[in-house]
Amino acid sequence: MTAGAAIAGPDGSLRCPWALSAAEYVTYHDQEWGHPVHGDDALYERLSLEAFQSGLSWITILRRRPAFRAAFAGFRISRVAQFTDADRERLLADAGIIRNRAKIDATLANARVLAEWSPGELDALIWSHAPDPVDRPVPKTLSDVPAVTPESTALSKALKRRGLRFVGPTTAYALMQACGLVDDHLADCVARRP
Repeated sequence: MTAGAAIAGPDGSLRCPWALSAAEYVTYHDQEWGHPVHGDDALYERLSLEAFQSGLSWITILRRRPAFRAAFAGFRISRVAQFTDADRERLLADAGIIRNRAKIDATLANARVLAEWSPGELDALIWSHAPDPVDRPVPKTLSDVPAVTPESTALSKALKRRGLRFVGPTTAYALMQACGLVDDHLADCVARRP
């Protein structure tokens, strides 16, 4: 077996190796990761969670996602944009989420910026950076999957120019993977789109 290649899970189906390291990953991998996500609030949630994941394992975020959703009003931009200093202090004291001051502040600031945008503007901006799948080789092993691409670098710059924070090229690429702008499921993976 090639290192980093798709491996059989408990049901015998081949999956990306990372998807089998924790039970929650199988569902996330099969039903969410790499599936197209649209809508400003849904993309704001994914962008925020990817920022919170920075420097941590994704499983930490995935397991705390219900608490994040409760703490951040379902990631509805219009609601989070109205959070007060008291809400910020509440978030900093919430043991159910990652209590990183810089990440919380960025999530709140990003909501305030996005609340000024037209409906659909975040969706359009993010999806305008989706690469042509014809130009992308299908990854056979995990070593074929990049951490940063020219498109994620361009997306990061575009988001920063518009005032968003905690949106570096690696976070932007993780967002692109999670939201289906790219399909980084391995060639033999059961979840790879045809």
